[in-house]
Amino acid sequence: SDICVVFSLCVFLNVKYIITFLHLPLYPTTTPTPSPSPRPERLKVRLSGYPRKHNEGRIELFYKGEWGTICDDDFTIANAHVLCHHLGFVSATGWTHSAKYGKGQGKIWLDNVQCHGGEKSIEFCKSRGWGNSDCTHDEDAGVVCKDERIPGFVDSNDTHIGGLLNKVEEVRLRPVVGVAKKKLPITEGVVEVKYKDGWAQICDVGWTAKNTRVVCGMLGFPHERKVNKNFYRLYLERQKNNFHLHSVACTGTEVHLAACPLEFNKPNATSSCAGGMPAVISCMPGPLFMQNSGLKKKLKISSNVRLKGGAKVGEGRVEVLKDNVWGTVCDDRWNLLSASVVCRELGFGSAKEALTGARMGQGMGPIYMNEVKCLGQERSIWDCPVKNITSENCQHSEDAAVRCNVPYMGLETSIRITGGRTRYEGRVEVLTSDPNGTQSWGLICGENWSTKEAMVACRQLGLGYANQGLQETWYWDSSNVTDMVMSGVKCMGNEMALSQCQYHKTVSCQRAAAKFAAGVICSETASDLVLNASLVEQTVYIEDRPLHMLYCAAEEDCLSKSAAKANWPYGHRRLLRFSSQIHNIGRADFKPKAGRHSWVWHACHGHYHSMDIFTHYDLLNANGTKVAEGHKASFCLEDTDCQEGISKRYECANFGDQGITVGCWDLYRHDIDCQWIDITDIKPGNYIMQVVINPNYEVAESDFTNNAMKCNCKYDGHRIWFHNCHIGDALSEEAERRFEKYPGQLNNKIS
Repeated sequence: SDICVVFSLCVFLNVKYIITFLHLPLYPTTTPTPSPSPRPERLKVRLSGYPRKHNEGRIELFYKGEWGTICDDDFTIANAHVLCHHLGFVSATGWTHSAKYGKGQGKIWLDNVQCHGGEKSIEFCKSRGWGNSDCTHDEDAGVVCKDERIPGFVDSNDTHIGGLLNKVEEVRLRPVVGVAKKKLPITEGVVEVKYKDGWAQICDVGWTAKNTRVVCGMLGFPHERKVNKNFYRLYLERQKNNFHLHSVACTGTEVHLAACPLEFNKPNATSSCAGGMPAVISCMPGPLFMQNSGLKKKLKISSNVRLKGGAKVGEGRVEVLKDNVWGTVCDDRWNLLSASVVCRELGFGSAKEALTGARMGQGMGPIYMNEVKCLGQERSIWDCPVKNITSENCQHSEDAAVRCNVPYMGLETSIRITGGRTRYEGRVEVLTSDPNGTQSWGLICGENWSTKEAMVACRQLGLGYANQGLQETWYWDSSNVTDMVMSGVKCMGNEMALSQCQYHKTVSCQRAAAKFAAGVICSETASDLVLNASLVEQTVYIEDRPLHMLYCAAEEDCLSKSAAKANWPYGHRRLLRFSSQIHNIGRADFKPKAGRHSWVWHACHGHYHSMDIFTHYDLLNANGTKVAEGHKASFCLEDTDCQEGISKRYECANFGDQGITVGCWDLYRHDIDCQWIDITDIKPGNYIMQVVINPNYEVAESDFTNNAMKCNCKYDGHRIWFHNCHIGDALSEEAERRFEKYPGQLNNKIS
């Protein structure tokens, strides 16, 4: 099983790493040779780079008086085990390629390293030999060690210990002004770094706006602003300061202070900040985190870049707008510099992670950019050099995504979940204050609590997406909190906290017992369904179907109400037919909410229905009124076909499991029963045809904005034409407005 894991990991990360597994050299001209016999002193190894925790980082080796890196060619988890052991950790949980923790400097000491996993040190593994490499620092390898130390491990590696003391992991702003202390986010104050068990200051001699930009970016703010140093000088002169850093010299494009050139104060220095004071900065928050609503209107964030499919605020797949149509960015050469430009232009800080391989789900539509090479100072990703896309070099499986630094808002401190079997589920309890300022925990009334409210609760808790919103929680009755303190909660689904949703001013709850309190089940991943709009446009036609062929359809409520008054079995119904191809582009399978024990058997069509309402099909007139009754389609869900390399998992036959696998689609052909809108009673004119998938949010998805598809529709009484078919979030706002004002639509006559 270990071999399988390593092989899967290799395939996932990069094709060239498959060669690692087979133990074939990437460069046939070179035969791996054992490194020269080890020197008597123990090899020094350290973790470096940014942003990182203490148990991960770029690997650096000290050889011949010089620190250098290891190339990622042929790197394996076995190499990572050897290195993590060397550093005193019990094992490795992963390794990284392509300079994930930033590019090192100096020599690349080892290349094509091949360990078995049990070696005492990396120097005993096969490699090309010391200093023999054809790599660049873009290929520096890193490791992620399990955060558990080997019992009794003594680190004789002085440099590593020094590195532990002299490194910058955590940075904060300490507010000084009384008002600022109470408000979140903290945007101004003294810059402090975590040092030993406390916090230390930075000497501001030579401090520049570029340093401020880096610190603001780390803390989730896109811009820096000027600060009144004189005011702070008076206050700070009376304080005892503990200076840890000085001579910080950032270029302004770094994503972490640790990546800037800086010096640590020597413990015995007499005057640690001569002629200076602790560094003080002021940051400008993005509109989402701004308290002052007047300023909010002035601050413009990008209208031609957006993030989609992320669970938390400030993360998602990067999408860019070109010619009024949204498209994605290919992940070739995608890095923290380019990701930071996106984050800042959207009103967040610098990037925490630049994600590749469609880690936030696959997009639909065009791929606009490839090999984005931002320098870090650009105002928009549109200002960065990019390569033109060809269909051969990019697929949606390579869509780039980001995780941005966002300001600390403390939202998770006013909510918790209790009673669940895991930390991802439980009854929701919220912190409230009475008029005297006394805080206590309370419950939320479960009435009308749905997936949308659960989405906001899970986001506020930092637990990802909502899997389910529950209106009863008697099975999680473990807390002594029994009072209902919130009711009528109604969210759009994109809020950062439940307090930003609508709710009753005074609690009004029909079923006020604790067992009817709201609950959630959260998940790190979610499905995301989207309709193939162009297929609808290509397959639409009209059929006049005899009533004697529609008994089954009538039984399943697939015809408009007037059909009940028809002279059965004589006559016909006019049906607007088309094919629906529904893709799951998310990161979890789409599965019906109801278990198979509650599925309904439809004898007429000979299959089980796992969802009462899966899709609405509607014909709307110019003012948005429904003129043809939407068929509430209740289909069986299965994988009709999948992307290359993905296997089908769900099929309806023989009471099989129902669902749609990630990377697969469910096709309802135009010629199957109920795959239509009954337009028998419709007059000629211009309309909008709309399809909505999962309309009641019965099953959780990462993104509901792409669940609707609309087409302009022209009907002359005999024939029908569809055009401009598009997913609900595929066009710019301007293009969407033009779509709604389709010529002739306002008077509903053919022009």
